[in-house]
Amino acid sequence: MDRDWINTARTLSEAVPYLQRYAGAVVVVKFGGNAMGDADAMAEFARDIVLMKQVGLNPVVVHGGGPMINQMLDKLGIKSEFVRGKRVTDKDTVEVVEMVLTGLVNKRIVQAIMDEGGRAVGLSGKDDDLMVAEADDPELGFVGRPVEMNVQVLRDLYNAGIIPVVAPVATGMGANETFNVNGDTAAGAIAGALKADRLLLLTDVPGVKDANGNVVTQLTPDQVRAMIADGTIAGGMIPKTETALDALEKGVRAVVILDGRLPNASLLELFTEHGAGSIIREPR
Repeated sequence: MDRDWINTARTLSEAVPYLQRYAGAVVVVKFGGNAMGDADAMAEFARDIVLMKQVGLNPVVVHGGGPMINQMLDKLGIKSEFVRGKRVTDKDTVEVVEMVLTGLVNKRIVQAIMDEGGRAVGLSGKDDDLMVAEADDPELGFVGRPVEMNVQVLRDLYNAGIIPVVAPVATGMGANETFNVNGDTAAGAIAGALKADRLLLLTDVPGVKDANGNVVTQLTPDQVRAMIADGTIAGGMIPKTETALDALEKGVRAVVILDGRLPNASLLELFTEHGAGSIIREPR
């Protein structure tokens, strides 16, 4: 018998305890980075999400789309200004953000999931007031911070066998306000409101690294805070780990920061003994 088939059967057998462990669990997956622009990577991600649903998990996908937004702004001749490394989002810009995220990117992911045999519905934080935000920093304009979450629509969808795909655009407290919300921030807020079992933040790096550049596979919130304080965690990893800490405080059981470029990264994390990336959770 072909050795590859034997190895496949062994892998499936070893995954049984993890399949049982996660039966019925809510897993929020933040999808972004380079994989979004690659057709093969998109298809592989969609296949993983469909498999999660098939084996009894309830995946909720939250996505970003920064590169696509940049491309569209360039095409339209809308110039961006930055304050402390963050894009100032005026009314013209937030309209483009909403168009790209809810129209182009969201529907590509929905279609990819459907192509792999799943059922998916795309929505944004504005639908059913899923995510209500206020200005995070007045200097940044329509960049929002979630202040109110209404996640029943997500429960209704996944209980009906449908995978929700959420664009991080939020409604505001005032009339006709729209806010762009950082994708990681939105995923953390949704995971917290759902009291998710897992929040998976797919990135373009292998995980959280120590001072020697080695990936730390298991971390407690106190260790993360100490690594931020001493500068070991720096740059773009700071907002990701802060999102993780906030999600844990809101009731998420564990957050994993992992490399979305790794084939089947989410499945490796959930259904194998060694997992993938860096898991952050309270000490057992």
